[in-house]
Amino acid sequence: MPRYCIGLDIGTNSVKAVQLKETGKGFHLLSFGIEPLPAETIVDGAIMNQSAVVDAIKTLRNLLGWKGKEVATAVSGHSVIVKKLKIPQMTREELEQHIPWEAEQHIPFPKDEVEMDHQVLSTVDGQMEVILVAAKREVLSDYSLAIREAKLQPTVLDVTAFSIQNAFEINYAVEPGETVALINIGATMANINIVSQGTSAFTRDVAGGGKEFTEEIQKRLNVGQDEAEAWKLGGTGEGEVLPHEVEAVISEVAENMAGKLQRTLDFYLSTSVEAKLSRIYLSGGTARIPALQRALGHKSRAEVQILDPFKRIIVDEKRFDTAFLAQHAAQAAVAVGLALRHSGDRA
Repeated sequence: MPRYCIGLDIGTNSVKAVQLKETGKGFHLLSFGIEPLPAETIVDGAIMNQSAVVDAIKTLRNLLGWKGKEVATAVSGHSVIVKKLKIPQMTREELEQHIPWEAEQHIPFPKDEVEMDHQVLSTVDGQMEVILVAAKREVLSDYSLAIREAKLQPTVLDVTAFSIQNAFEINYAVEPGETVALINIGATMANINIVSQGTSAFTRDVAGGGKEFTEEIQKRLNVGQDEAEAWKLGGTGEGEVLPHEVEAVISEVAENMAGKLQRTLDFYLSTSVEAKLSRIYLSGGTARIPALQRALGHKSRAEVQILDPFKRIIVDEKRFDTAFLAQHAAQAAVAVGLALRHSGDRA
């Protein structure tokens, strides 16, 4: 059995961590935890407060008692570019020589400022379909440094959109020919991955997330951030009656956000004659807002579900608080996808 990494999702508001173990019966959950981050620690996927990230990782490491030190983490945002290319069929050696030329045509950063990777998806009728990924070296270095300073080993650096796909595929069966959209919505960004015929057909990061709801509630109702954050998710749960204006604000922001997401989905659908979106799976903290689920379902005319990354993971109910897992499952999707990577994978 391969040695699986600790999945570490370093998000805008918190660090999520998952560790899994594979046996003959399937994947077992070894640990799961969430540690909040101070405001402005992560901005557009870049680490602004290194020490806060290191402290959060150390807290999770000490709390969860991880086995091993190998870590898989993911990046997203404007510092990451994903391009799907169609090029004439060539040997592996020829492709290695050809990729830098393709990168110069498609990557809007100087080549000495990025790390690149590529993977051949298919070869049909003399044409290769290749996915090219480039990320700013500075951003990758900051993430790796934070992990090393927490006394762990960065082993795999992934793209957030692909991590969601890993979590989805281990938990859900997809009908042949079915096209689904996986949308991870965090505090400030949505990661979209459209999966068709079992492969990623389209990825895009869209600005906007849960912070928009919080800020609008703060502005309209003149309340603090903590109160607005609680109201966004339905209140404190202690018999609190929410002001009726809250629902109107949330519905308005949800409509605007759903419209932005739908325009991105429409762009893909307009470029793919055969594709028809059957389902949308939402993950991330913002996925828990019912108004957003309803608005996106109405605009897309597709079934919208919350992605459960623990759906087929074996959970020992004597060791884990299942209510806590259910409450935070949407936030755990990226970390679960990362925990499925192992130390022998290509970064």
